[in-house]
Amino acid sequence: MNRSAAAIAIILIVIGALAAGVLRLFGPGVILILIGAGVALSLRMANEWERAVVLRLGRFAGIRGPGAFFIIPVIETIYVAVDTRKQSTVISAENTLTLDGVSVAVDSILFWKVEDVKRVATELLDYRAMISQVAQTSLRETISGMSLAEILGNREQMDQRIRTVIADKSQDWGIGGIGVQIRDVRIPAELNDAMSRNAQAEKEKQARVTLASSEVAIAEQIVRAGDIYAANPAALKIRQMNLIYEMNKNKGTTILIPTDLANAMSGVIKAKES
Repeated sequence: MNRSAAAIAIILIVIGALAAGVLRLFGPGVILILIGAGVALSLRMANEWERAVVLRLGRFAGIRGPGAFFIIPVIETIYVAVDTRKQSTVISAENTLTLDGVSVAVDSILFWKVEDVKRVATELLDYRAMISQVAQTSLRETISGMSLAEILGNREQMDQRIRTVIADKSQDWGIGGIGVQIRDVRIPAELNDAMSRNAQAEKEKQARVTLASSEVAIAEQIVRAGDIYAANPAALKIRQMNLIYEMNKNKGTTILIPTDLANAMSGVIKAKES
């Protein structure tokens, strides 16, 4: 009997006692007292998420709730109140070998709910412990059937495999809504260091390849530029002048560059002097 039923029974008994003792209404008072006692013995209540399994003389009599319901005193009893909300169970697998022989530790969460209250209450001794044990063994089986690369690279696939195995093993238990989510995968520290060094070496390799590719592209452009300048010397002179200007434009330096015009003027000056 929960608090609500007890409160109703106490209120009826107190009113009946007051009616019989104070108001001298013995008949109605006794009736209220008897009704209160009957309520105390037979009225039960189940919360919205609960289902009460009722036994009548030891045999299954039905499932009651949610809300208020009555049982037959002495003859009927509430065996258990089953929680039908979705629940979570933490499952772990320590030092389990993968398909390629690597020892790993995996932490995951199992989500489940009771769908068949009668079967869970009358056919399973401890359904919470059973679903937890099945989930743990299924987790180990799944790890043993996957390589380390598959575990680390595709957790969704692993979640699906574990869920399927658990659902197959518990399909006759009245438990459904099964879902699995991997929380953490731990590998030995030595292997973790080796994988980190391997990843770093791979990154350095890619960087060197990229740098070499850039050098090849630059060399190809230089060869093309050389061909262009070889075919057009004037373009090479203009480029040279532009480079000299760019290097000295902020230094305030005056640079005189020999040209054909300067050479011609030099010849004229020498002729006049002679």
